[in-house]
Amino acid sequence: MADGTVFTTQRLRRARFAVAAVFCVHGAVTGSFATRIPWIQEHAGVGAGQLGLALAFPAIGASLAMPLAGAISHRFGARTALRGLLALWTLSLTLPSLAPNIYGLCAALLVYGATAGMSDVAMNALGVETENRLGRSIMSGLHGMWSVGALLGSAAGTVAAHLGGDARLHHLLAALVLTVLGLISCQGVLDLHSAPEEEAPPRFALPPKSALVIGAIGFCGVFAEGASLDWSAVYLKDELGTSAGLAAASTTAFALTMAVARLVGDRVVDRFGAVRTVRVGGLAATLGGLLVVFAPHAALAMAGFGLIGLGVAVVVPLAFAAAGRSGPNPSQAIAGVATITYTSGLVAPSAIGGIANATSLVLSFGLVTLLTFGLVVGAGVLRPGARTRTGDASEADAVQGVR
Repeated sequence: MADGTVFTTQRLRRARFAVAAVFCVHGAVTGSFATRIPWIQEHAGVGAGQLGLALAFPAIGASLAMPLAGAISHRFGARTALRGLLALWTLSLTLPSLAPNIYGLCAALLVYGATAGMSDVAMNALGVETENRLGRSIMSGLHGMWSVGALLGSAAGTVAAHLGGDARLHHLLAALVLTVLGLISCQGVLDLHSAPEEEAPPRFALPPKSALVIGAIGFCGVFAEGASLDWSAVYLKDELGTSAGLAAASTTAFALTMAVARLVGDRVVDRFGAVRTVRVGGLAATLGGLLVVFAPHAALAMAGFGLIGLGVAVVVPLAFAAAGRSGPNPSQAIAGVATITYTSGLVAPSAIGGIANATSLVLSFGLVTLLTFGLVVGAGVLRPGARTRTGDASEADAVQGVR
């Protein structure tokens, strides 16, 4: 978004906290929904197979709708677009629990995913723009706040489920609270507008080549993340004979590792640069994958999953940041990378299950290990090709020099 407005350092810092709050609200919606899936399944009267089909619709809706975010931001401005799209996303939380059957559930999740994807692109584009103007990395921390929001939403959902609360009432209350919080948060983000001579991005377009290359790195990171989140507990229980409680604890530990690593990741990126950070992270994740594959007992496997989480935590934030700097239409590039990463998140659990069914879970995580090594090989594509825009040119040059 070619807006030449100059903001003070204080205003940029306020915008950073505001967009971080937006990420937290966005994550809280996901956490609120995920914890009530069993209630929604029972209410809609669907079996496991039908539920698996329905849960593909959020990714389908997101992939179809994400390219629209750039055109909306161009027409209405970044702040107004984010305000509207985030409100649609928070309010869409009410839809899945109202679905009476599989058809209604698929339709509800399609809308849920579409609003998730558009608001995701809008907030990441604003996050990248804020990062560029600040002249230092903030994207990892923003995604860390998303993880914090998801944990808070899931904690509230767990309490509601434990109390036997109706998910329709729970999600209505959560949607209203999160909508208000989202609108308040949006007041502080940068109010950016496209230049009058800037051509509007197409409503639907194939991702640019730069997004495809950067998206490949995102694909590797998200595949490893999705596989570990969904299958780590099963791996420990079935392959290493651990108790169900210990297996479940490994998944929680993995999620916490991801959140903490993202919250501190910006300092690491600013010190060592995006490329070096992802390469070292890829090595850590590859070592973790090898520990999982060859672990003779649960402790080593859990350490391996922890290393995978630590290694891939900053990959997606840095992929979005690189996409936002890769061409004249940041929203379009970010939408392309988001589409690829969403697809990876959709494919990973079923691919791991398919390979495990044909061979074994050990071989499945052999594939994960190969993909994490792909981060080491391909990290160079995250090197920024454009100068950051800050009020101090010499500071910008210094920041760009370490990335």
